[in-house]
Amino acid sequence: MTTLTKHTAVRSGGDVVFSIVNYTVFILMAVLCAYPFYYLIINSISANDVSALGDVRIWPVDIHFSNYEKVFQLPGLPMATLVSIGRTVIGTVATVLASAFLGFMFTQSRMWGRKFWYRFVIITMYFSAGLIPIFIIMKTLGLTNNFWVYVLPFIVQPFNIILVKTFVESMPASLQEAAEVDGAGILQIFFRIYLPNMTPILATVAIFSAVMQWNMFQDTLIYVTDQSLYTLQYLLYMFINQASSLAQAAQDAGGNLSSIVGAATSQTPTSIRMTVSVLVVLPIIFVYPLFQRFFVKGIMLGAVKG
Repeated sequence: MTTLTKHTAVRSGGDVVFSIVNYTVFILMAVLCAYPFYYLIINSISANDVSALGDVRIWPVDIHFSNYEKVFQLPGLPMATLVSIGRTVIGTVATVLASAFLGFMFTQSRMWGRKFWYRFVIITMYFSAGLIPIFIIMKTLGLTNNFWVYVLPFIVQPFNIILVKTFVESMPASLQEAAEVDGAGILQIFFRIYLPNMTPILATVAIFSAVMQWNMFQDTLIYVTDQSLYTLQYLLYMFINQASSLAQAAQDAGGNLSSIVGAATSQTPTSIRMTVSVLVVLPIIFVYPLFQRFFVKGIMLGAVKG
């Protein structure tokens, strides 16, 4: 009895130490992950001259919110916001529906050439035609300077299809058998039986797709020259590039900063870049917690069969 008590006390002490270390590590990791966002926010509301010098690190200095007023006055920003929202919403819905339907169909043994088409889709994860052939294809299809270049190329995502297919295979086959006995067709089975029960994995796919669509700017850089189709991320990319060019010009000037300080302040101030970064990041930060409760369940059920 005494030995059992001592053993229990030792285990309890070890559990306490493990918990302390565990929580400490996770708190440090959380701080490291959250600090970049915090750094953007405090610099966007601090004094512009102090922020430009890089002296705002822990606490905001001389808090003000005029930077956000200036950001909304930037040319092209309202339209870029609408384009980013539009591509994210439409692209996410299209990708989720395509992933759900293809993932479901690839589990149907009566589908003609099922194994071939499944492997044909999956092989695109490993091989790409390259930038120039893809650009030629987009131009031939009339997708350059076209809003649909943001949506159509991303509808079929092999990784998402794999997740959905594995999730569907983990569902009881009796669901489909019972529906077929009642005379339901394949589309009725998909939309009425399987689709409503795919919420966890579809929420996972929606997160992947929405984050990808919202953060993309390379397609704008490659396929779009029409300023009315610029996205928020591309505008931010332009601001960063302009700031880098001005910094290089300052170095080339050999210390004669006075001639370009005005240009740096009016064209690409650090405060404006920080503010635009905050506006670009905040939507994803707010949306993610809404899907988080589905995310873990969906990714686990979609990644492990059985």
